[in-house]
Amino acid sequence: MGATTVLFVCVTAIVRYVGAEVPAPQSSFLRYLAGTLMILPFMAPMLRDPPPRRTMGLHLLRGATHAVGVTLWFFAMARIPIAEVTALGYTAPIFVTIGAALFLGERLQLRRIMAVLAALTGAMVILRPGFQEIGPGQIAQLCAAPAFACSFLLAKRLTRDSGPTVIVGLLSIFCTLALLPGALWVWQPVGWDVVGWLSLTAVFATGGHWTLTKAYACAPITLTQPVQFLQLVWATILGIVAFAEPVDPFVIAGGGIIVGAATYISYRERVAARTSITPTAAQTKG
Repeated sequence: MGATTVLFVCVTAIVRYVGAEVPAPQSSFLRYLAGTLMILPFMAPMLRDPPPRRTMGLHLLRGATHAVGVTLWFFAMARIPIAEVTALGYTAPIFVTIGAALFLGERLQLRRIMAVLAALTGAMVILRPGFQEIGPGQIAQLCAAPAFACSFLLAKRLTRDSGPTVIVGLLSIFCTLALLPGALWVWQPVGWDVVGWLSLTAVFATGGHWTLTKAYACAPITLTQPVQFLQLVWATILGIVAFAEPVDPFVIAGGGIIVGAATYISYRERVAARTSITPTAAQTKG
């Protein structure tokens, strides 16, 4: 999980370095095009055993939703400090919790509600409305979080019918296709150095998703979730060293509150799942 935080911050650093010189739809398209070319060789088994036709609409919807989130994230990354983008991104699990209650029929217990409110409080600590101006970058990142949450919820639904390689591969393909019209609309010539940097983000992001999966396989999510706070630490250090961004204690404090709330939600999910599959004493006597 520690390696995951480093790899994802590398992605953030490159996007920040490329900055606003490339429009967000174009830069996100180039990133996902590179990712698609990387994963295509691993998609051969899908030709022999294609996913159920009834799920293709969900795959397409996920690609479109994820494309919106990625574009907004690229836009925010070029306009606000790295640490602030990272901290606001921690709100995604909170939107997942709300979405699971609204669309998957999961019960929204009082504990979940309190955790969601705590996370929203953390977001307000970061944004400090009324004390500082909330710009387009902050708004874009706040809108990106629910888009990524929708993508996660759709992925959770798709795991019933498809394996992880198919889910990730089709996400790359459909996300690339969804980003193409916007990229063509704002397209401007870029050098091969920019293409190379954006292709490198695909390498780091793929590595990050792989190490994340390994972390979830090796340890409970309640143990790995707090380690995500390291990503905010790395992002803060990177912002100071590479981009001369000042340390904002409100961003650190708000990020800590959000991570704490997300960790608590993960803990409650694990306890609930364990309770649902553990038979009672009376059942074991049958």
